[in-house]
Amino acid sequence: MNLSNWVSIILILSTLKPQITTGLSDISQQFLEFAKKDQVFEWMVGIRRKIHENPELGYQEIETSNIIRQELDKLGIYHKHPVAVTGVVGFVGSGEAPFVALRADMDALSLQEMVEWEHKSKVPGKMHACGHDGHVTMLLGAAKILKHHSHLLKGTVVLVFQPAEEGGGGAKVVVDSGYLENVKAIFGLHVSPERPIGQVFSRPGTLMAGSGFFEAVIAGKGGHAAIPQHSIDPILAASNVVVSLQHLVSRETDPLDSQVVTVAKFEGGGAFNVIPDTVTIGGTFRAFSKEGLMRLKQRIEEVIVGQASVHRCNATVEFSSKDKPLYPATINDAGLHKFFEKVAGSVVGLNNVKEMSPFTGAEDFSFYQEVIPGYFYFIGMKNEKNDKPESLHSPFFQLNEDVLPYGAAMQASLAATFLQESQRQSQNSEHKDEL
Repeated sequence: MNLSNWVSIILILSTLKPQITTGLSDISQQFLEFAKKDQVFEWMVGIRRKIHENPELGYQEIETSNIIRQELDKLGIYHKHPVAVTGVVGFVGSGEAPFVALRADMDALSLQEMVEWEHKSKVPGKMHACGHDGHVTMLLGAAKILKHHSHLLKGTVVLVFQPAEEGGGGAKVVVDSGYLENVKAIFGLHVSPERPIGQVFSRPGTLMAGSGFFEAVIAGKGGHAAIPQHSIDPILAASNVVVSLQHLVSRETDPLDSQVVTVAKFEGGGAFNVIPDTVTIGGTFRAFSKEGLMRLKQRIEEVIVGQASVHRCNATVEFSSKDKPLYPATINDAGLHKFFEKVAGSVVGLNNVKEMSPFTGAEDFSFYQEVIPGYFYFIGMKNEKNDKPESLHSPFFQLNEDVLPYGAAMQASLAATFLQESQRQSQNSEHKDEL
């Protein structure tokens, strides 16, 4: 190839990148403006409130799935159901590769809502206290944006409406379903009540901890509280177990390797003057690595069984089951972090894209990240009228609906931009092959 040909190719490539970058910024702002339109915003608010009034627990999201499918039908978006028992997977775009996925979790929590408002939960003892009703709405909003701008999609966006995030490991069931086999990347978000609206937060690498649950039955010999020498006291044994379990973090773990063991359940006895036969304790353990999580699992069982034996009791320990699997750590793909910063900056402005510290909450989005490059982030939704917003999983939790357009535009922009960049990389690769 002569020099003039090389110069021509270099000039062409040098002009492509600025055009693409400018185009992506324009697309992101176009998406956000579309999501903020009164009719679109009101549509999202209506969906969110309908879901909020009818909360459903993991793998029971029948009405939620119905709402999702009805809205996808109205948008003319092809979808599959059921996926992972009650889940829905939709497809928008060309129907061909490349594929990128967006995920929203659907399930509510076993909480009685304490906020009095027009659209309070109508189901006693159940509430959307973690914002999943908002997540579903924002993904439907992203679907509406993408469908309206489908001419910009250079591939296919897979819309994953996932059941059972709250302990049920619904993400793993979705992965096992095979619907994501050809997906090149997946993005997920979570609302953050204490962070300013219009800002997004994440980090490369480890973002959240892996987690597991345990439950133990400590058996002794019941009897009259006035003559304890004739009994074998499981309450005393269980009390020592709880104290000893705390030593796993304070005395067996590197202080620079954050881990958590919390006993949150302690049940035994029903009378002030009777020593019970058994006591049941349970809790959670967290670590930022698979090795740390498995070590805690092993030592928790050894400590419970050993301490029970010291107090002449027997103990049986059960860990996370098929219904409540161990969650891996949530680890963001390093390459996708730079991509996320660029796209998020085009939506909300670079000064509103913040890096956060890792924390010991857990997310089953991590199951996707074990098999697909994945990226998870938080989107602020603090209501300026409320100086002290209630935290996630509180019966007083309130979702600020002003966040809905931002989440919808963010997800749509990430998907559309990823497809465009995938196409550009493929074209550049073809040019190299020709050279």
